[in-house]
Amino acid sequence: MSLIAAVLIDLLYVFIIVMIIRAVFSWVSPYPTNAVSRFAWQVTEPVLAPVRRWIPPVSGIDLSFLVVILIAYFLIAALNNLRAG
Repeated sequence: MSLIAAVLIDLLYVFIIVMIIRAVFSWVSPYPTNAVSRFAWQVTEPVLAPVRRWIPPVSGIDLSFLVVILIAYFLIAALNNLRAG
């Protein structure tokens, strides 16, 4: 069980990094024109889209990114507790 938790934790960290890459590319170039930006979009959009429907933008700011990052960190903490205990 510890190995599965460790792999899931690593995957969540990779997902967070991909989300940060997507955010940086959205600030620099809002249209996905290169392969890295398109990859980050394809990986993160299936997770962000349902959250975006649930939480609408506030004053033009998309909070779905923040919500997904927080959920990922809560899952990492829970998996660390599961792995340690």
